[in-house]
This record gives sequence, structure tokens and C-alpha cells, in this order.
Amino acid sequence: MTSNKIAELNLEYGSPTIPVAIQNMKNALTTYKGKGYKAVIVIHGYGSTGVGGGIKESVRKCLNENSMRGIVRMFVSGEDWINNKRSVLAICKDLASYERRIENNNGVVVVILR
Repeated sequence: MTSNKIAELNLEYGSPTIPVAIQNMKNALTTYKGKGYKAVIVIHGYGSTGVGGGIKESVRKCLNENSMRGIVRMFVSGEDWINNKRSVLAICKDLASYERRIENNNGVVVVILR
């Protein structure tokens, strides 16, 4: 039985600017992919405005960019987890042990790596 390697990446640590947070994410996702990780739980926070912060929006925009296609297989936000968990768990079953921290959490996104 093989185990899927899962990492957690906290983009809020150190209160970076949006460009720094996005570059940190890109670097980390590339590194994790190279090390054979299957999934990364990206903690981007929700922001203090009540509608989502700049890092959150920028992370999701970046993950959709063509430049990330070679690294990112798919991604699911915490608020969309319930609707997508079956397909995500089919790819990385070990994410089930993180489910309580992911489901309905507006401050995270689960990235499945290629």
C-alpha cells in the first residue's frame, strides 16, 4: 500500500506582499512536485474584509494560469471541497485525514500536483 505525500504551505507566514506570496507558492509547488508530493494544502487565509483577501484571490487566479498547467493537475477550494471531494480523494485518498481542516474552510485551497 503506497502513501500519497501531502504538504502544507502557509502563505500567510511573515505577512508577505501578494507578489511575494505568489512567488513563494510557485517555488514551493515546483519543489514539492519534484520531490514526488501528490497534494499541497495551501493556506492563504481569508482576509480581514469579509469577502476574501488579496492573497486568496491571487492564489486562485495563479493556479488557473496556463503557466501552472505542468505543475497543477487540479485544485479545489475549501468551500468547494464537499462538491469535489470524491474526485479529489480518487486521486489522493490520504487527503481524507485532512478533511476536517479543509471542508468549508475559506482560507485554504487543495492543489493536486501532476
